[in-house]
Amino acid sequence: MFKNLQKKWNVSPKRLWVILAAFAIGGSLCGFLGKKIMSFTGIEKGALYLVCYIIIVTLSWPICVVLISSLLGEYPFFKNYLNNIYKKMTGKSANNKYKIAVFASGAGSNAERIIKYFSNEIESQISVDLLVTNKITAGAITKAENHGVPFILINDQDLEVPTTLIQTLKNKKITHIVLAGFLKKIPKDILNIYPNRIINIHPALLPKYGGHGMYGHYVHEAVKKNGDSETGISIHLVNEAYDEGKLVFQKSCNIDVDDTAESIAQKVLLLEHTHFAPVIKDWILANDI
Repeated sequence: MFKNLQKKWNVSPKRLWVILAAFAIGGSLCGFLGKKIMSFTGIEKGALYLVCYIIIVTLSWPICVVLISSLLGEYPFFKNYLNNIYKKMTGKSANNKYKIAVFASGAGSNAERIIKYFSNEIESQISVDLLVTNKITAGAITKAENHGVPFILINDQDLEVPTTLIQTLKNKKITHIVLAGFLKKIPKDILNIYPNRIINIHPALLPKYGGHGMYGHYVHEAVKKNGDSETGISIHLVNEAYDEGKLVFQKSCNIDVDDTAESIAQKVLLLEHTHFAPVIKDWILANDI
């Protein structure tokens, strides 16, 4: 049973025990509170007492569990868990029409922003259902775990012959792919399955500073070296060539004379965090499939 839960929630054995402890302590706490509250009502034990007690416990359980989970450092997991319960109970979820797979190779700050953006939109038809990464050390993995999003680890062979990856995407009923700092080229087979449904963010104003090898600090160092007065972000569709897909959105920011490559990177990252998720939403909804 425990192995099944660990696999279902995609957490480490240590985190599984912390989560189960939060469930147990939170459940005990709401039971205790329920009895205390009922003791002040004057209602004698019987059918009415039982009904009232169940109502109190049911209403207080989420609060107790979130409180305990916060103390144990598992608030993101339980926030997502309760959100999923709400969606299932209301039927809003269930079958989210659009399901995103986020591909990321690095720290995952954009991936996390995207996950949080769509998990917080109760009315949204869009959800992030999978993280795909090619690096076991990627910080994006922990960020996805914290929000209850499953991940898969792929290697170069999985991209050269993407049969297994494609099957995973189909099993998850993925409708769109978002590249959020993914440093590998998307195979042609996947491009063919998801035509105009793969989007990427680039940390410069394309067509400047695009192409193979131009990512992260390489871009910002080139911008600084050339003395540009502005830079920004480009969100574009993905095709067979690096950074040459149709532009969906661009946003610029000014570069000050005393800016360094690092400070330029911070300005660009702020643009990414501000605009990427909303642009994804608008792009998906404007191109109904």
